[in-house]
Amino acid sequence: GVMASEREYFDRSGPLHLTCVDWDNAHHRKSVAASLVQGVYVLEKDRQERRQGPDALALPWWTFFHFQLLRNLVDDVDSSIFGAIYEFKPPTSICNDTLHRSPCYVIAFRGTITKADSVSRDIELDIHFVRNGLHQTSRFEIAIQAVRNMVATVGGSNIWLAGHSLGSAMAMLIGKTMAKTGVFIQSLLFNPPYASAPIERIKDKKLKHGLRFAGSVVTAGIAIAMKAKQKKSLSFDPFAALSAWVPCLFVNPSDPICCEYVGYFEHRTKMEEIGAGSIEKLATQTSLGCLLMGALGKESDEPLHLIPSASLTVNHTPSRDFREAHGIHQWWKPDLRLESKLYQY
Repeated sequence: GVMASEREYFDRSGPLHLTCVDWDNAHHRKSVAASLVQGVYVLEKDRQERRQGPDALALPWWTFFHFQLLRNLVDDVDSSIFGAIYEFKPPTSICNDTLHRSPCYVIAFRGTITKADSVSRDIELDIHFVRNGLHQTSRFEIAIQAVRNMVATVGGSNIWLAGHSLGSAMAMLIGKTMAKTGVFIQSLLFNPPYASAPIERIKDKKLKHGLRFAGSVVTAGIAIAMKAKQKKSLSFDPFAALSAWVPCLFVNPSDPICCEYVGYFEHRTKMEEIGAGSIEKLATQTSLGCLLMGALGKESDEPLHLIPSASLTVNHTPSRDFREAHGIHQWWKPDLRLESKLYQY
């Protein structure tokens, strides 16, 4: 068999310092959620490398925190494991007064594995995501069904959603879909992809703000024109309905896949400060691409990254390369330079 990488061994790469989890501590919650997502990656690697029994490496990624694997979520196209449902089963001996903050169940989704035979399907989904969102994929259908069943059985307040990269996009779409029906699921989303032009990479601050401002005005203008054309009753604002759902986003400014979230929320605050908040509120609800598709008479689903509220945690710890900036492993390191902000719509 192929030598497994260091990163797959919990005892070499996992958060071994977390022997006692304080569920009131946001850093602890983040680290556990990230480890459970890594568990899904390693489950799939175990499957690909046919590592079974004592050779399998996935188990410690959840048992260390007293979780049990309830079931795998398997892609119907390539049989890869893309998600897992975990149940929290702390031993009665644990004396811990923060358990009320812990989840009963965690549903976790991995991102792309860039090796071996799952990569073609993952890349296909990545392209699908950028082109027209994940909601038409069978993988999403399997995932949302699993979440709906869990919500029906144990209630949304007992579940956490967690995901990384493409898995983060999946978890966000599920969280958003559920929130529209009034079910708000605690969600921890690591390096969620922002599917639009990465303005955040532009170094010139003035230019960056100018581009965003222009974009907002144009978008709002088209939105107003479209609404006038449609003469729809706008009594139900799905965006406002969504604003009570506050997913936790974990982004690294050096990761081009997710860094745009930093600018997206900062820009919204800036627009409010200069008194252009109402323009921005309209622009936030609808992306230019969707509006143009709508103007052409094509119905397009709202883009994934448009969320009204979020708790945004930015990792300012320097990264050596893209792999580190985009990786899941950074999120359970003990000495991170993190900055967290709450954005309420």
